[in-house]
Amino acid sequence: MAEMLELQPVDNRDNMHPEADELVELRVEKDSRTNDGEDNSNCCPTCQSMHKFLAEWMLPDKESHGKYLERANCLPPPIFIIIISIVELGVFIYYAIWKPQKQWITLENGVWDSPFIYRPDLRQEAWRFVSYMLVHAGVQHILNNVIVQLVLGMALELVHKGHRIAIVYLSGVIAGSLGSSIFDPEIALVGASGGVYALIGGYFTNVIVNFDQMKPLFRAFRIAFILVMVISDVSLAIYRRYIIKDLAEKVSFVAHIAGGLAGLSMGYVVFSSFDKELLKDPRFWMCIAVYIACALVAVAYNLWLSPAN
Repeated sequence: MAEMLELQPVDNRDNMHPEADELVELRVEKDSRTNDGEDNSNCCPTCQSMHKFLAEWMLPDKESHGKYLERANCLPPPIFIIIISIVELGVFIYYAIWKPQKQWITLENGVWDSPFIYRPDLRQEAWRFVSYMLVHAGVQHILNNVIVQLVLGMALELVHKGHRIAIVYLSGVIAGSLGSSIFDPEIALVGASGGVYALIGGYFTNVIVNFDQMKPLFRAFRIAFILVMVISDVSLAIYRRYIIKDLAEKVSFVAHIAGGLAGLSMGYVVFSSFDKELLKDPRFWMCIAVYIACALVAVAYNLWLSPAN
């Protein structure tokens, strides 16, 4: 009898408020839509469609898609990649038009005398280890780098924001010049390929690590997209390094490889923690420590052991 008295009020409440269950179901359904990325109030409908597309291509699984779409917005826009690309194009146009050379075709004296280019005999001017990314050796060189970094970099920056893309990009640029100064010490450097390969390396690593969680079509296309870009660029580099005999056309493989390795490590950590605070991720600080240690070794080598001395 006591049990019946205890259960009766519950039954009465359920009968008096049948809409309560419906309300709970509606809330659960709404939360489910939000987690799946179908209901995003941070953007206009057009931006929602764009962010859904970016989530599919830039992030590995459905859980990541939902987390990204909950906070996705178009502000700030991909400022870093746009600014870098504009500056690189501006420097290229300056040397192509206002300097006495045929820069539209290849690298000549105007660029060789530039304060931006990395030159082995001017290694003591430390800014050249970074500024070489602003100068390019012809139309094909500038177009390859700018197109890839705009297509891939803008998408990554919308997802991960500019400061994270800057970390990966610049780590690739510096790794490229330091690596080349050790393993290819007599070759000058121009171009942003180190930064571009860092973006590609970080994106590629996330695709491989999360391969099983992706839709088959997406993962196949991503791998094919990366392989086509890398193989075409490496083929051109081989041609310019070993077939063309002009020293000004020589391409440093090491700068590309070192930039890619920076992306495989630093890029993976940064891109895989898009929904976390980067400074609280121990993997980030491990990468920073290893990166600094390698940079110090490269600096010591350049100071005392380099054959370019």
